[in-house]
Amino acid sequence: MIEAIIRWSVHNRFFVLLAMVMILGGGAYALKNTPVDAIPDLSDVQVIIKTSYPGQAPQVVEDQVTYPLTTAMLSVPGAVTVRGYSFFGDSYVYVIFDEETDLYWARSRVLEYLSQVAANLPENARPQLGPDATGVGWVYLYALVDRSGKHDISQLRTLQDWFLKYELQTVPGVSEVASVGGMVKQYQVKVNPDKLRAFGIPLSHIQLAIRQGNQEVGASVVEMAEAEYMVRATGYIQNAEDLGNVPLGVNQNGTPLLLKDVSEIAIGPQMRRGIAELNGEGETVGGVVVMRFGENAQKTIAGVKAKLEQLKQGLPDGVELVPVYDRSDLIERAVRNLWHKLGEELLMVALVCVVFLLHVRSSLVAIVSLPVGILAAFIVMHAQGLNANIMSLGGIAIAIGAMIDGAI
Repeated sequence: MIEAIIRWSVHNRFFVLLAMVMILGGGAYALKNTPVDAIPDLSDVQVIIKTSYPGQAPQVVEDQVTYPLTTAMLSVPGAVTVRGYSFFGDSYVYVIFDEETDLYWARSRVLEYLSQVAANLPENARPQLGPDATGVGWVYLYALVDRSGKHDISQLRTLQDWFLKYELQTVPGVSEVASVGGMVKQYQVKVNPDKLRAFGIPLSHIQLAIRQGNQEVGASVVEMAEAEYMVRATGYIQNAEDLGNVPLGVNQNGTPLLLKDVSEIAIGPQMRRGIAELNGEGETVGGVVVMRFGENAQKTIAGVKAKLEQLKQGLPDGVELVPVYDRSDLIERAVRNLWHKLGEELLMVALVCVVFLLHVRSSLVAIVSLPVGILAAFIVMHAQGLNANIMSLGGIAIAIGAMIDGAI
């Protein structure tokens, strides 16, 4: 069969040259558009369900959240393994699919089954899908540092959550920007049980009053002088004083009973389970940029850096953005080193062919087949959705010996 292919190639040189030109063109396109990364993605196709159940013990989370979700996900089409983990106030369920399964198809199936079981979860349990990323999606990490001392870590966390996070999520290829460190500001209502008992108010009434007192409602429109005026009642809580003035009812004398009459209102930090520190200099606030599945890591990181340069202009005086982890440096060094070694190998193979074959035309036939074979490999990689990383480029470098043997 090989002899027949060689004989056909000799008698049809035009078609052989045309095929080579097509491979060169397709290979150049694939080489330009193939995602580049340093680390091969060997993670499973998985969908993560994170459920927050604040204040509950791990056993309660296991019985009321993790177990119902795990049993429901066992029947998801294509799921091969379902793992559930329960922690204080949080539940994590990992649904692992067959490696041939499309990630977004898997996410849609999990979301479908999640909508069926969500009604059976506790009222305060809030399930949500994890980011559409993989185990190697962590590509960039930065820290917010205040050199002037004018801003505390609570203010830095607010800056991260309400400014930087949303802006960075608009960068193409970014799946999630996770905030770490700092303190999340919250309104704290410290109820006095003796006063509740004296006024005969249950704790559930406090929760209902706060929920109803923090909303706005519309009341249609009023026509005056051929103009319409919208009527609405404003009731969003703006500060601790507004929260303290939430009405609970009236006492025996008909005097309005307010929330501040039975509790202490304060603004404080949400309970923390850990801290973020930068180089031993003290606590800091940071953001973890997670890349979307199948994206080009190098282009995504470049977009994140460009966006951060724009956002620096809007930061308060004294606040700086400090890069902590940047995978693009690793990618550039790894890929540059592999391309350098690949070039050296091509040069050595060409010299060996010229010296030992002692025939320039025969050597050129073998040498020309190397770049064509490498570009053909990139066409296959691009078609299968594989990225160029240490393992794939290293495999191409190893295959050069086999390609030159076949050409000779």
